[in-house]
Order: sequence, then C-alpha cells, then structure tokens
Amino acid sequence: MPDREPSLRVEIWIKAQLRLCDQRMTPAYIRRRGDADAGAVLIKLDRLDGTSQVLTQVTTGDGARAWSRGTGEAPVPNAEAEAYMERQLKYDPDIWILEIEDPNGAYEADGGIV
Repeated sequence: MPDREPSLRVEIWIKAQLRLCDQRMTPAYIRRRGDADAGAVLIKLDRLDGTSQVLTQVTTGDGARAWSRGTGEAPVPNAEAEAYMERQLKYDPDIWILEIEDPNGAYEADGGIV
C-alpha cells in the first residue's frame, strides 16, 4: 500500500483556502457545508463574466489531493456550472462547495490539476 498523506479535516482545509483568498484580496465564500471531516469539495471559480469553471476534488493513486476540471478545460456558462454541481450533490450530499471570484484565472489549486 502506498504511503498516504496525513488526512486534513476538510473543514480546516476550506478555512485555510478562505484565509489564503482573503490574503490575496480575492472574494471567496462557502456556498455549501458538507461533512466536516471527510466531505468532498467542489470549487466554483466564477469569472464574473457569466462563466465559471468547477474543480472537483479527486485523490491520486498515492493518496494525495488533486483536482479535476469537472466542467471541462474552458469556463462554461454559469447555469451549466450550477447544473454540474447539482448533479454532484445528488450522488454525494456531503459535498462542500467553495466559490471564488476569479475573473483573471489566478487561483491555483493545491495538489495540481489532473
């Protein structure tokens, strides 16, 4: 079995992301609270032009946190991003949703995008 990263409570990770965004003067807020210990995370990156991109938390084969572009490579209309998040909530009601206003595409997810 591969060595796994120590597990950080999701609630703490979310609060850290809010703090980092605050330090960068980037508006961010929790849209939905999931399971505090182990809920999955969706990050909605709102481009503030009517489009967004949704990153979906995934785990790599070695247990590290990574991200997948749930709505594809390019930003999609906000309605499409919202529909994607609603579909994910049907499969997993413990999901956290973090929304970040990111008009310049400057947000960098920890763990990289796969």
